[in-house]
Amino acid sequence: MAIFEGAESTKDDNERLFSQHERIFDLMIDGKWRTLKEISKAVKAPEASVSAMLRSFRRKKFGGHIVDRRPASERRNGLYEYQLKANIAVKEGVT
Repeated sequence: MAIFEGAESTKDDNERLFSQHERIFDLMIDGKWRTLKEISKAVKAPEASVSAMLRSFRRKKFGGHIVDRRPASERRNGLYEYQLKANIAVKEGVT
């Protein structure tokens, strides 16, 4: 069964998505606040993909982590920063 499922999901898609997922997690594990643009630039992935991956981290299947969001500037600008708080059991390899 594929880790990343979708109507058009293939082995190649899963390898690409898993690689993106891993790069984003490795960057965000430090708990620093970052905008989608900052994350996208650091991991060389589209902002839409970064946004989807951040949402996926919340799912039990992908660790059940906490992903916080806050306005990065004046709220009316619509720019947000994101922070990952890793599920300690997953981070330490406990199942």
